[in-house]
Amino acid sequence: MGRAQRLALLSAVLAFSGCTMIGYPRLENPLPPSEDVVDGVRTAESPSRGGNPTEYEQSGGTYRVLDSSFGYDERGVASWYGEQFQGRRTSSGERFDMYALSAAHRTLPLPAWVRVTNLDNGLSLLLRLNDRGPFADTGHRIIDVSYAAAIQLGMVESGTVPVRVQAVEPWQYRVPGSL
Repeated sequence: MGRAQRLALLSAVLAFSGCTMIGYPRLENPLPPSEDVVDGVRTAESPSRGGNPTEYEQSGGTYRVLDSSFGYDERGVASWYGEQFQGRRTSSGERFDMYALSAAHRTLPLPAWVRVTNLDNGLSLLLRLNDRGPFADTGHRIIDVSYAAAIQLGMVESGTVPVRVQAVEPWQYRVPGSL
């Protein structure tokens, strides 16, 4: 294949894929919302070394990390985060990927698994917690989900939705062997 043919093929691929050569892709739904939500694959992991202090301060508040995810079940508001945080380090030390099924929570040990259910439409999926947040509207918001999770939960356009967040097995502990 000659150079001209390769350039023509590359141009066609980019045109049909909606990608850009500069910056991040635009925030359009890369995955359509679906009632056949595919859950994350749960694995037991060691507690994050950097993401599980006894307590920490952020945005004027002091938060105490729970000793265990066992029994956590709360209702509140979910918001989502994406492009502005893409590639930044999470509290657990990983790089944030807005296209991964992940979430941020202020007090559950990291990493942990939770089931998030959108109470407006009934959509539900498992998410891996790997970051701290949300730190806006802390009286109501209890979890920030990634862009990919927001698509699957049907909440991209609204930005926030009422949710139920339930910790699921394998339970995570702030410190290995605690409780």
